[in-house]
Amino acid sequence: MFFEPKHVAPFLLTLGLLTAGTARAQVPLSTATVGDSLTLEATVRTVLDANPSINALQEEVNQAQARLSETRTFLRPVVNGTGTYTRIDPVVKLPFNGEVLQFAPNNNYDLHVAAQYTVLDLGRTRANIDLSQSRITSATDQINVTRRDLAFSAAQSYYSILFAREAIRVQDAQIASLQQHQREMEKRVEGGVSTNFDVTTTKVRIAQAQNTKIDLQNQLRNQEVQLARLLHRPENETTPVRGRFEYNPQAVDVNAALIKAAENRPEVKLAKDAEQTAIAQQRVVETNNRPSLNVLGQAGAKNGYILPNIERMRFNTVLGAQLNVPIYDGGRNKVQRVGAESAVKGAQARIQDTQELVRADVLQAANNMQSSAARYDNSEVQITQATDALTRAKARYRYGVGSNLDVLDAETQLAQARLARLQAIYNYTLGQYQLRRATGEQIW
Repeated sequence: MFFEPKHVAPFLLTLGLLTAGTARAQVPLSTATVGDSLTLEATVRTVLDANPSINALQEEVNQAQARLSETRTFLRPVVNGTGTYTRIDPVVKLPFNGEVLQFAPNNNYDLHVAAQYTVLDLGRTRANIDLSQSRITSATDQINVTRRDLAFSAAQSYYSILFAREAIRVQDAQIASLQQHQREMEKRVEGGVSTNFDVTTTKVRIAQAQNTKIDLQNQLRNQEVQLARLLHRPENETTPVRGRFEYNPQAVDVNAALIKAAENRPEVKLAKDAEQTAIAQQRVVETNNRPSLNVLGQAGAKNGYILPNIERMRFNTVLGAQLNVPIYDGGRNKVQRVGAESAVKGAQARIQDTQELVRADVLQAANNMQSSAARYDNSEVQITQATDALTRAKARYRYGVGSNLDVLDAETQLAQARLARLQAIYNYTLGQYQLRRATGEQIW
């Protein structure tokens, strides 16, 4: 069988586009083959376990949790212990009734424990706590999005490798058939019933088919390099995968898929997280200009008290309250409020845009599956027709009523039909994963 150069470019372009996108994969359609090692499930799991970006995002969650814990400490009192020593020279001394009166010691000691507590801040601390919690939620949801994208990339590489393998097998079958045809031509030349022109034409078709196989082998190697990168293994280390394509059509309820996507798609949740974070930031800004009331207490011992023994350490206490009322900040808080309100509106607009994007993703995935299913059905008919045409062309040529070109064209048409069926299965399989991704279904 033969695949003409004019058909190679769109075929490889489609393969490249499908393997370079950011879609997702789903139901494993795999069976074991000798010498292979990774199923789809194992491939996805290994990629997720090996990727450092997941660990980096987890550390961001840990940092957000640490900031939340730090913010909560503002709800607790602050207690400090302090000890001071001061040497004063000279000190005031006055003669009195034959004695010298000293009103302050040269060596001054002060040891005390002080506590301060914010009694009232009119929601400022609570607003900062809500903001920290919102950031934790966003960081956690970002991990889910990243895991989903990595899982789809892994499944995409997995199926691209299987696709390239199957396409190479189709080319091998075409080359073998053409080579068999060449041997028959050579025998006919020896018998004097054909010319060397037919043999040369067949060799040209074989060379073209081999070039297509070389391109497919290159695509296979590139996909193996891509999978090795996802697995964080050396690029020259081939990671075998096991499985084969099976056409398993499924009914798609578009309305149910749209509802599911609106509820489960992580991008929508991230957009809503961003809105909640913007609202929490707005509340923080609003509370920054509110009064706060602090109380403080201090207990300890110090010297330097009244005569006659100024060196004696005496117990002492201090109690107080502090009210802070912002009066004028140069308009800073007003400007911050404008910015916070704008951030909220921007987040709300992004939610609407994300919802529309999700809806488009679902419809496109459903359309791709429908189109691929139709192409598969059409390719089955083409294969049947091309097989019959090839059989008839060979028979006609064998009996001298047909041309060699008819046989070569029939070989080409059969190879193209088989590749079209293979590509339809590949596109439909990825379409299933794209639909699962579009609806927010977890695939790992």
